[in-house]
Amino acid sequence: MAKVIFKNLYKTYPGEKGGEVTAVNDVSLEIQDREFVVLLGPSGCGHSSVLRMVAGLEEPSRGDIFIGDQRVNDLPPAKRDIAMVFQNPALYPRMSVYDNMAFGLKLRRFPKAEIKKRVQDAAAILGLDDLLGCKPTALSGHRRHRVALGRAIVRQPKVFLFEEPLSDLDAEARVQLRTEITKLHQRLQATMIYATRNQVEAMAMAERIVAMKDGVVQQNDTPLTLYNAPVNLFVAGLLGSPPMNFIQGTLKEERGDLLFCEREGGTIEARLSAAERPGARESIGQPILLGIRPEEIKIAQSKKGQENGAATFPALVDVVEPMGAEANIYLETGSHTVICRSRRPLDNREAGRRMQFEINLKKAHLFDPGTKLSVL
Repeated sequence: MAKVIFKNLYKTYPGEKGGEVTAVNDVSLEIQDREFVVLLGPSGCGHSSVLRMVAGLEEPSRGDIFIGDQRVNDLPPAKRDIAMVFQNPALYPRMSVYDNMAFGLKLRRFPKAEIKKRVQDAAAILGLDDLLGCKPTALSGHRRHRVALGRAIVRQPKVFLFEEPLSDLDAEARVQLRTEITKLHQRLQATMIYATRNQVEAMAMAERIVAMKDGVVQQNDTPLTLYNAPVNLFVAGLLGSPPMNFIQGTLKEERGDLLFCEREGGTIEARLSAAERPGARESIGQPILLGIRPEEIKIAQSKKGQENGAATFPALVDVVEPMGAEANIYLETGSHTVICRSRRPLDNREAGRRMQFEINLKKAHLFDPGTKLSVL
């Protein structure tokens, strides 16, 4: 296995009306040997271009790519010692599962005994032992993706690359294969780089997430760090389902603390410690966004105002989405629609009621609406 390093990596494409479109903009990363890193972002963020440049399917416009200690910019794909799994398994329909998995090794003229051993070992890992004689057309979509994984495993490459491999599967198959890829990483102890638009996949699988937007790395850290300490509005809204609530308001100074007041018509007021948020003093009197995740809002037991790091506010229950043990409650504060993910099961009979809710201010975030950056 090997580490992968990007140094000041750029990728530009010709624009439709002349000029250039920058898909990857000055990306510098170091992916450690045996690490599982997920490149996460919406369509057009550049993560697929990064992956394809590592694979040798695209040439960098500028910058360097290293696999191990070797600069690979000028190496053809076949000499990079990587294996790539795509969204489409792209199996040969007239070949058996065995032959699909063995095809790359046959091209490289491996001995028949070595090919057989590698294919059988990969089939055992992926539960394909009884399907080696089948044609891909006889398999479900989930199993075809397993075959594509097996085709990569038999290569025993330095680096595995995954380009949105689960996006065309149904929800149940996606969860199963996601778990299998995670187990595969634990078993093979391989370096893996995985590109996806799906934040659930990223949170569930990654040791480290690289959040990207418009070709630029926004934040690069562990999944929990991105979730709990997003550096900007983009990252804050990228992770979490339902997404983080953003409430417009202003900050005032009151008795040495900071008082957040929702914009006109809203019912949310929250007292924040100025000592814990020294950078927020510069935003006093200015527009600001309070960010709070739905699970950090709950139904209050009483109208107790603010104590123990929580702020209580009244709101109208607009819609309730029962989710079994939990419920997503859409609240109208008079100025915003706010989502509460309640562990107290409710149903839509509660719609139209005015209730008290409580924000956990220890988990609240402040963002500058101009710079989009977190205010600490």
